[in-house]
Amino acid sequence: MSNFYLGCAVWAHRDWLGDFYPKGSQSGDFLQLYGDRLTAVEGNTTFYSIPDEPTVARWAAQTPDSFRFCLKLPRLYSHDGPLVPQIQGSHDFLSRMQPLGPRRGPLFIQLPPSYSPNMRADLLGFLDAWPAADDPLHMPLALELRHRGWFIPSLAADINQALQARGMGRVLLDTRLMYEGPDDPQALSQRQKPNLPLQPDVTAPFTLVRFITHPEPLRNQAYLQEWAERVVDWLAAGIQVYFFVHCPMEARSPATTRSFQRLVERRGRQRGVEIPPLPWDQVQEPPAQLSLF
Repeated sequence: MSNFYLGCAVWAHRDWLGDFYPKGSQSGDFLQLYGDRLTAVEGNTTFYSIPDEPTVARWAAQTPDSFRFCLKLPRLYSHDGPLVPQIQGSHDFLSRMQPLGPRRGPLFIQLPPSYSPNMRADLLGFLDAWPAADDPLHMPLALELRHRGWFIPSLAADINQALQARGMGRVLLDTRLMYEGPDDPQALSQRQKPNLPLQPDVTAPFTLVRFITHPEPLRNQAYLQEWAERVVDWLAAGIQVYFFVHCPMEARSPATTRSFQRLVERRGRQRGVEIPPLPWDQVQEPPAQLSLF
């Protein structure tokens, strides 16, 4: 079983037709086509709405057992004040995800910028109520914090220690490319990513990375190389890695994802770490149309 899972933020993107997906593909086939190419998806869809049971069962039927859904806890539970009152609703959501079976990867909670370290007791109360590993409802949990106070070194060390004691992860959000250049890659994006420090700390047997890329591929290269080296170091240490590529222009994400896989494979060969190929490599691509001119 692979310890490296790679994917994008979504699977249903019409701009991928004719490139990532064969031209003429129907929307109902997108998930199956996605699972034929990549190994995981970041389930942003569950942040906005809770799927019904037939939908979850259909997701399972359209993907192999080796595929992983890393779903986001619905904002109904994460963005409405304290978390402790949302414990039961969150557990009901875990129950709804049961039909995914082995495809259930780490679930992550993205907390709003208003959720500050002053809510530490509430956060720990919620984490302590999370179903244990031997509970049928259990899904590994990762935490994405967006209030800048959590990134103060002493407070970051404190929450990292709390997560490590519970075997829970911290989502590593890398938005540097959005803010370190002379332009604004998010100018036309409806959802801007926050400008927060990158703290690549691992607090669990797994880690979940959300890497926000620049629409211009050359701008990403040094950052992708840095991440490839870090990912191989983690894999060599036995840490399970879930890595998701985002872009303000999501049409670019699949190609960047494939390029990153190749960088990780190359670094893995140098380190003697075996990196399984993407299932994408086994897909028979349609022949390029020949031109008379």
